[in-house]
Amino acid sequence: FVRDQIVYPFLGEEDGRKFLPVFCTFFFFILTLNLMGNIPLFATATANINFTAGLALITFFLMTLGGLFKHGPIGFLKLFAPSGVPIPVLFILAPIEFIGLFTKPLALMIRLFVAMLAGHIVIAAFLGLILTFGIFALPIIILPVAISGLEVGVAFLQAYIFTFLSALYLGQILHPEH
Repeated sequence: FVRDQIVYPFLGEEDGRKFLPVFCTFFFFILTLNLMGNIPLFATATANINFTAGLALITFFLMTLGGLFKHGPIGFLKLFAPSGVPIPVLFILAPIEFIGLFTKPLALMIRLFVAMLAGHIVIAAFLGLILTFGIFALPIIILPVAISGLEVGVAFLQAYIFTFLSALYLGQILHPEH
């Protein structure tokens, strides 16, 4: 699935074969850690901003080094100034493209961090209600159980989204003509 639906459509078959192990590792690593976070006594690693920053840095280095190796230093710099764009527009577009190189991994980091942390905060809030109000709030126990089930789906979704967007961003650098 990761190969046929995520990596090959964005990177092509040749580059896809080179980067497939990285993206499979991303997907299954994030999925495993997110699912482990649903087990009592375990913590969700992706609910830590430092962990998601590390994953985003790997994507950033893949983008930067992949673009440098594929296009060379001059070709990599030309990615920020697409051909056929009028000169006055380049003064606006080039800085935006350069800033985009850094904001894409930043968005990956924040998206993964917030999605996994939010579910845990909601569950903790409902459990806190039960602890605060005691036996009268016991019917609320249905909500944390339901949200825990929802978090299983979110774990799959976040692993997919992170892998998908990482492949998309790398594909934009390696194949700018698309």
